[in-house]
Amino acid sequence: MKHYFCLFFLFILLITTGCAAAVVAGGTGGYAAVTDERSMGRMVDDSTITSHINSEMIQDSTVKARQIDVDTIGGHVTLTGVVGTRAEAKRAVQIAKGVPGVKSVKDNLQIGEKTWGEAFNDKVLGSKIKSKLITEPEIRSLNIDVDVDKGIVTLTGIVGSGYQKRRAIEIARTADGTRKVVDNLKVSK
Repeated sequence: MKHYFCLFFLFILLITTGCAAAVVAGGTGGYAAVTDERSMGRMVDDSTITSHINSEMIQDSTVKARQIDVDTIGGHVTLTGVVGTRAEAKRAVQIAKGVPGVKSVKDNLQIGEKTWGEAFNDKVLGSKIKSKLITEPEIRSLNIDVDVDKGIVTLTGIVGSGYQKRRAIEIARTADGTRKVVDNLKVSK
């Protein structure tokens, strides 16, 4: 019985962080466990870190967790989004650094407000970039997370070669509406 509870907990953890969704539903977003270059153990560790950070942010009175996207690869955390104050951004970074297993935290948080129009434009731009990545035959697009905030595109994930990394960045950079590209792509091997 204890074994089943542990497996159920692990499954729920993976689903809530997006890693197992690809295995269960055929994969359409986040990092796909089917094609991810990380070991299953590393994906679980990264998912645990992400979940822990999100949980801590939700409980914090300074941080508006729903405005912050947390991505973890190999223990390296990237925070993206638009927050209201520098104090909120600083606190989010502090929370992330305090989670066991975190090796580094990259702060890509923007300070200010995001209008409805900006949010809409960001969704459209993110969809355009994801669509272009999907049609690129040499890129495992499911391994690349695309976050867009006020026209700043953050690419996070694992790719198989320097060419794939350069091509993904080029696709994001040339998409109409991109102001800047932040490269958090790691080359496997």
